[in-house]
Amino acid sequence: MQDYKGFYKAAFKLFDGRVYKDYLRRFCYGVEASCYSYVPKLVLMLKSESEIIKAFELSRKFNTPLCFRGAGTSLSGQSSCDTVLVCLDFCWDHMKVNSDASSITLGCGVIGENANKALKPLGKKIGPDPATIAAAQIGGIVNNNSSGMCCGVKQNSYNTLKSIRVILGDGTILDSSDALSVASFKISHKELIDKVLNLRSEIINDKELCELIKRKYKIKNTTGYSINALLDYSDPIDIITHLFIGSEGTLGFVSSVELECVDDEKYKACALLFYDNILKAAKVVEILAKFEDDISSAEIMDYGSLKAASKFKGVDQILPDINEGEVCILIQSQNNNEKLLKEQVDKIKNAIKDYPTSHKAKFSFDESEFANWWKIRKGIFPIAASAKRPGSSVITEDICFEIKDLGERIKKLQELFDKHGFKDSAIIFGHALAGNLHFIITPNLSQNVEFQNFSNLVKDMSIMVSNFGGSIKAEHGTGRMVAPFVELEWGAKAYAINKKIKEIFDPHTLINPDVIISDDKDIFKKNIKQSALIGNEFDECVECGFCEKNCPSNKLTLSPRQRIALKREMQRLGSLNDKASKKLLKELKDGAKYFLNESCAACSMCEELCPVGINTANLALNERKANASDFSKKTAELAKANFSLALNGAKFALSAANLLNSNSIRKLSFKANLAIKTPVLKEYLPRKNSYKLRDKNYGFDESVVYFSSCLNRAFAPNKNLNDKRPIQEVFESLCKKAKINVIYPEQIDDICCGKIFTNYLDTKELNRAKNIDILKEATDDGKYPVVIDHGACSYELIKSLKDRFEIYDLSEYLLKFISTRLSIVPINDAIGLYTMCASKKLGLEDTMMSLAKLCTKGQVIVHSDTACCGFAGYKGFFTPQLNIHATTKFKRFYKNSAINIGFSNSSTCEIGLSEASSFSWQHIAYLLDSVSISQK
Repeated sequence: MQDYKGFYKAAFKLFDGRVYKDYLRRFCYGVEASCYSYVPKLVLMLKSESEIIKAFELSRKFNTPLCFRGAGTSLSGQSSCDTVLVCLDFCWDHMKVNSDASSITLGCGVIGENANKALKPLGKKIGPDPATIAAAQIGGIVNNNSSGMCCGVKQNSYNTLKSIRVILGDGTILDSSDALSVASFKISHKELIDKVLNLRSEIINDKELCELIKRKYKIKNTTGYSINALLDYSDPIDIITHLFIGSEGTLGFVSSVELECVDDEKYKACALLFYDNILKAAKVVEILAKFEDDISSAEIMDYGSLKAASKFKGVDQILPDINEGEVCILIQSQNNNEKLLKEQVDKIKNAIKDYPTSHKAKFSFDESEFANWWKIRKGIFPIAASAKRPGSSVITEDICFEIKDLGERIKKLQELFDKHGFKDSAIIFGHALAGNLHFIITPNLSQNVEFQNFSNLVKDMSIMVSNFGGSIKAEHGTGRMVAPFVELEWGAKAYAINKKIKEIFDPHTLINPDVIISDDKDIFKKNIKQSALIGNEFDECVECGFCEKNCPSNKLTLSPRQRIALKREMQRLGSLNDKASKKLLKELKDGAKYFLNESCAACSMCEELCPVGINTANLALNERKANASDFSKKTAELAKANFSLALNGAKFALSAANLLNSNSIRKLSFKANLAIKTPVLKEYLPRKNSYKLRDKNYGFDESVVYFSSCLNRAFAPNKNLNDKRPIQEVFESLCKKAKINVIYPEQIDDICCGKIFTNYLDTKELNRAKNIDILKEATDDGKYPVVIDHGACSYELIKSLKDRFEIYDLSEYLLKFISTRLSIVPINDAIGLYTMCASKKLGLEDTMMSLAKLCTKGQVIVHSDTACCGFAGYKGFFTPQLNIHATTKFKRFYKNSAINIGFSNSSTCEIGLSEASSFSWQHIAYLLDSVSISQK
């Protein structure tokens, strides 16, 4: 009997409350990228191997199965469950490159793209390169034996594995890189090893089975377990470690791996080739496959894919006017020798010259150009899926054939689409060079006919692929989607081997049951997502999870896709009238106040990573606008009308807070915040700014209007920061050295960019009109440029008034107009650099980096994983846990560096950054002023 109550009670004590049974988190944390929707009974958030071992112990004691989740980007349902879902916090992202860069050791929580960033300066990368590599974590990549666009079979996880560290269901750790661990395991698990070796003998003694395994693994295959390990290796540890590759979390927990590094060739070239139809394109692919040493990838995208992609920003500049039925092939070639690369491209052109394209072929050696081509391909799944009909589900399949059969098999697949009613809606794309095709269908499963069509298509496709000796799952993993068809593809003898593997490692079926091996032959069509419509851009979300990397509240409360899923579930429950649904809806509405709204930084950094450009911040912003009380609206109106008075009140509060600011009072302020939502005190709390803002007319020929933000008019640097001068004094100093006069708007004490009025549209519009009048006078009707000194305020003002005035963020103005007029003597120290999120959206990261490199000869160290620090203006004081959580990895990153000073472009962010790192962060203007003098 499964005892979830007993599990919860014991886990709550063991894991400091990091076990959740409320419906909101169970539902939202259960969301992942596949077409399935399961709600776990409990959710754990675990930090260490010792906690995983304890979770396994509880699982055995209370007979409660576990399912491990990484980034949740898998597509076959392998990270869904209705049991205990185990999520991992940020403690699993350690990595270490070995001395000669031949291998890299990676924690299961490392994002694949981050591993490649660490290896890029060394001319290396990891082998697997799934389209989700910017979001997928190593644990998932290895557990799915992910391959991708360039790696094929040769460089997938299985073939680049050097060592692995796993935790078995009995709590034993096996580290294949550690001789002591291996020796101990061979003694303690002799019976398990003997069973594995008996399986090997069973295969070796069956010539027909041996040949089947050898043949099927010549192409991509993730249907079932990696039973080729039983043939490829004789050492039992090698066999066991390779069985874990592609095991989809069903044999144990993969804690870390050591992967061999592969060359990341310095020079690359790409081509976009268009053909009249997919069969002609398949013929070209067959020719290209003969040049596997010259071509690293050939991706095929059919008309449906291109049509879906064409509606997104910038794509029309890449794709020509596509005619119905046309197909595109994206080719990549690479080499460490530029001359040899050009020879490879010429060879490719010559090979396909007799196959005319339907549009002029595009060849490019410019990485900045073809990187955008790859964005289309990598985003095809969410982009195409977002074009689905309202109320329909997204089903993606992943099959593989030998290259010589590709054209014929595509034809058969299209016949199946026609037979089952998907001719006009199915799309095909994939890794053509590997014979690996993906397709997407979007049936409305609430309609019985379409449900049956979907079910019959999957069955017929599985039969067709099996009959032709292909792979029903090439790289997405078996999951639940093809678990019922493993035996169909492999036959009875090989399937029996698969079942025995599961029984050896998980005799009580407590580790991710019903994945890979399932007795439920209908499981592939159960619990399919049928999302309720919530309107606007949010209906395009397919819950792919690409957004989560940038979200400051991810794993604290909710990520962007989880917020959208929550709104959908609230909408679904709202359409039901039974008591249970009404009770759940009330729970979700109550929880949404914090989880959906208050804990969202509304930074919109999710939009930067979303393939279809969804700005999930609008969910929270819409809630805030809709729930704005009459009292708060009246307060906003009074603040606008009496802004100088409000600002003086803020300055008074700062003075009082600084008088009280001690360790003990700070602790009390956090307790009070939890109880009654009062603001917290910070160690790096700014002091009151008493600097007088007066025009500085030095008699120079040029002038600038200085719109100093209300925050910086209130803030003076904290006593612990390196430079105690207010930022206005620093900017005036720089302007004087650059021979530029400074003009303050006459009503400087009474102006605001308008961001504070975001929730009050009428007040915001009145404030905009007021700013226009004030700046029109200050700039002499646009004669002088305007500069603003806080990144968030710059974004707001530029967005609001860019059509009326020439407005610059301070960092951009410093680089373009100030630095060129200064004599700079750079320091030799390494520094930290952080560009606040709104400035990233303005494209100012390169500006900040250029400024930093002007000012120092040392390294400029950026923690690229901190897309947003989560301080979010006032939230750093009223929802402090958001900033603390968002800077968790930032804190660890700089703690392990030799940096002791950092620069940014947001005074509020700098409070949180200084708190996290325990050293000074200030506006980059301070750095430029400290290293410069006037030019003679």
